[in-house]
Amino acid sequence: MAKTPEWAPRIWQGCSFRAWMRLLIKNRFAVHPSRLYIAVIVTIMSVAHSALAVVQAIFFGRAVRRTKLVAPPIFILGHWRTGTTLLHELMIQDQRFAFPNTYQCVDPNHFLLTEKLFTKLFAFLLPKERPMDRMKAGWDRPQEDEFALCMLGQPSPYTTIAFPNRPPQDQEYLDLEGVPAAALARWKAALTVFLQQITYKTGKRIVLKSPPHTARIKVLKEMFPGALFIHIMRDPYVVFASTVNLWRTLNAVQGFQEPTNAGLEDQVFETFNRMHERLEEGKRMLGVDQFYELRYEDLVHDPSLTLQNVYDHLGLGGWNEMEPRLNQFLAGLRGYETNTYKQSPAQRDEITRRWGDVIRRYGYDRPAETTDDPLRARPLSGGCQSPVNSPPKG
Repeated sequence: MAKTPEWAPRIWQGCSFRAWMRLLIKNRFAVHPSRLYIAVIVTIMSVAHSALAVVQAIFFGRAVRRTKLVAPPIFILGHWRTGTTLLHELMIQDQRFAFPNTYQCVDPNHFLLTEKLFTKLFAFLLPKERPMDRMKAGWDRPQEDEFALCMLGQPSPYTTIAFPNRPPQDQEYLDLEGVPAAALARWKAALTVFLQQITYKTGKRIVLKSPPHTARIKVLKEMFPGALFIHIMRDPYVVFASTVNLWRTLNAVQGFQEPTNAGLEDQVFETFNRMHERLEEGKRMLGVDQFYELRYEDLVHDPSLTLQNVYDHLGLGGWNEMEPRLNQFLAGLRGYETNTYKQSPAQRDEITRRWGDVIRRYGYDRPAETTDDPLRARPLSGGCQSPVNSPPKG
């Protein structure tokens, strides 16, 4: 089990008091004694966050309510560890786009009021790299809006991270199927207000990346009829090992229990299949000009060409201005070292058995190196036009 750094910040330190109480009560206050001091800190901070939220509402509430999105969002879809973070980082090199950063997603209750000051005061709290893959971290780095919803008190599968030894939490919110109408309305309202706040601050079109959105196309299309969706796929054999490592790391660092990780691999298998079932359903609801699919292996093999294909297909324009900034960012990634995983033949056979339909659908039924490397991965034949980017049926 990975040792938890004592100084590591916890995402739950951004919870409102209501969100924190909901989490504690639902999990019967099952905090391990070794993590009790963290729970005390979160409790104190949650009161402060709720108080600051009231102050922010006084100063910015009316302006935010009047704010309209510049354009429907662009959603980056993909299972965890498929390259969604890398794709997000590349997309936001386009200065026309905004994105929720780490501070805004961890402190969504009052970032309009406090971001400029607090990110300077508390810059030392964040590590320079993410613990699961050593990619750069920082308050200004792009982050998943799913964390913002958690901090605002909305149910999410991510709340499982807080109490990993309890049964998986809020699984119906992965795809929002079966969520009662009133609860779904609250979820929609929370996401809408958060995006209004980002728009108020930046005045730009927003690019979002949260893996659970991969299973939510139906709801997101209803909320934002003109939204664009970019799905990135990666070798499932790599994805399985990397995802298990991700949850083990987050459970150890962010959990309020000493994680046993019992049933973790089965949960990864089941969530992957459920996510891709909903993805296939959602794709059929979108026009060809709303959806683009690419493979991670093609992205890392030729980032510029792959991104240009995305821009051309979705009609984003502005590629001539984007390309130099993209190349400058890519130059800074060279030399990046990544995790590598070894799998036994039995493990690969189990992945094939459980995920075989998706593996064949995307052409991954061939041996591939099991690596997390975002710049050295071996491309698959066919490029990003085949078979992945065929228009959705229906």
